[in-house]
Parts: sequence; C-alpha cells; structure tokens
Amino acid sequence: MRLEGKVAIVTGGGSGFGEGIVKKFVAEGAKVLIADRDEANAERVADATGARWVRADVANAADVRAMLDAASDAFGSLHILVNNAGVGHLPQPLEALPEDEFDRIVAVNMKAIYLAAREVVPRFKTQGGGVILNIASTAGVSPRPRLAWYNASKGWVITATRAMAVELAPFGIRVNALNPVAGETPLLKTFLGEDTPETRAKFLSTIPLGRFSTPEDLGNAACFLCSDEASMITGVAMEVDGGRCI
Repeated sequence: MRLEGKVAIVTGGGSGFGEGIVKKFVAEGAKVLIADRDEANAERVADATGARWVRADVANAADVRAMLDAASDAFGSLHILVNNAGVGHLPQPLEALPEDEFDRIVAVNMKAIYLAAREVVPRFKTQGGGVILNIASTAGVSPRPRLAWYNASKGWVITATRAMAVELAPFGIRVNALNPVAGETPLLKTFLGEDTPETRAKFLSTIPLGRFSTPEDLGNAACFLCSDEASMITGVAMEVDGGRCI
C-alpha cells in the first residue's frame, strides 16, 4: 500500500502503459482518476479497477482544467499527476511528415504537459507539495531513424522534466520521467511501421533483455517514483528499456 491516501490523475489511462499505471496505483492504495479521449476504454479500466474516469483531450486547455477540477470534486485533493497520454507517427523520412501530424505530436506530447503544469503547479504550491511524472521514451535518449519528430518531442519531455524539477523543488514538488522502450501497446505498430514477426524480431534484437516493455513494468516504475520511497528523487528520466539505451 505504498500509495495509500494518495490521489492521482493518469492521462491516457484507458490503454497501454497508462492502464498498467492505473492498475498498479489502485493496487497500492491510490484513488485514481483516468483522463482519456477514449471513453469506452476509460470506462472499461475504471470498471475493472474501481478508478473513476473523465473524458479529456489533454491538448485542450478547457479539458485539462476540467480534469483537475474533476479529481478535486471526486476525491477532495490531488497528490500525483501522470502525464502519460502520447501519440507517435509512422516511420518515414523526416521531411515527409505532414504538417497536421507534426502539430498533433507537438500538441499531445509537448503542449499537454505545459497545459497540465499550468493548472496543477499552483495547486501543488498551495498545498506544499506534489508529484508530476512524465512518460517520455528511449526515443528521446537514443533516437531511431525515420521517427525524427517523435524522437524530438520525447527529448523535449526529458528536458522539460529536468527544468520543472529544479524550479519546483523549493516548493516540495518532485518531477520525474520514465523512458520506456516500445511495448505491447496500441502504439507498437506505429513505431514498427508494420507489426510482423520479422519486424518484432529485428527490434527485439536491440534490447539486451530480449523483450518489450509491458504495462506492468511501467506501473511498477511509476509507483516507485510517485511514492514517498522516492522522496529524494527528482529530475530523473529513468529508462525502463531492458538495456536498450546502454
């Protein structure tokens, strides 16, 4: 029960890594609000775990504000924000990505963290502390060809995490990130281009431990960084990648 008494928001909590984080947080005693555009999956995970859910587009300022208000209304407080929602693009030459896809990557992977910080930081300052966890990627550390703009967005997340951590430390607010390698999530096909035994085998050969990240892996790591056990840890971007970035 490492998160007993804590209230958390997990964006993109209706599937993939976000779902794994929600399940782990609930199992460890947290009260969780899932924020997701996918209402069916958000409701499914909420029903399975006892979490609550709200529809939210994390790239929309009004939705982000409503998401924070919903957590406060439901649980009376907020201690943890997990910025997990993210999008990718199909592998392609960097000059070929359509502008609207680029704008969507910026909005969901980058702007959403700014919008969430703008809402949650004043609340955390008022209460004297809180935890923000951003889900970045090994792509921000060891970029892969043909994923240039996704790589760049996750590099931004890592830098933003470190900048937020050093500025917010005096207020008792910790900010960390997780860098998963590609995992068994809806985004896997996006990263691989096509999900075939051959493409999987080729990618797995680059991971020393020989498997993809799982939602459970991310849930375990997120639980630690958001718990009081990690009270001296801020500004880190921890790889959960089976050695991919070595």
